[in-house]
Amino acid sequence: MSVRGKKLAMGRVLVHIALMTVGALVLAGCGVTDAHSPVPEFMRARAPEPPPPEAPPDVRRIVGEKLDSVFLAASQPTRVQVSPPRPDSRGPDWTACVKAELMSVTGKPLGPQTYRITITNGVVSDRRHADAEDNCASESYEPI
Repeated sequence: MSVRGKKLAMGRVLVHIALMTVGALVLAGCGVTDAHSPVPEFMRARAPEPPPPEAPPDVRRIVGEKLDSVFLAASQPTRVQVSPPRPDSRGPDWTACVKAELMSVTGKPLGPQTYRITITNGVVSDRRHADAEDNCASESYEPI
């Protein structure tokens, strides 16, 4: 190999080393100044602000306008009562409890039944029979 060839090869090696060094520095800088990094407070990126909480839904109106989203029409719900909405601990939704006197398909009274509903964007998105962990027994209710 000639002297000129050795110089070109050495230049390529230096260029590769420089590019790898720059790449490593760029990648290393990606997480250096996040909110939990060990750098001084004024150099850290600010933690993102949580979104503002949405206003509680009007459970009385939602359930009153769409009783069929909670009860089957054949159950003939009467004395329907709702609890105040509570923020859902698993996400941005709201939960509430709904009580009503229901009838079975055969026409026999089932007595008071309680359901836990989930409200998403002002619409009942889920319902199920309330159980002890839903705390529906300790809620205050108002008629719709």
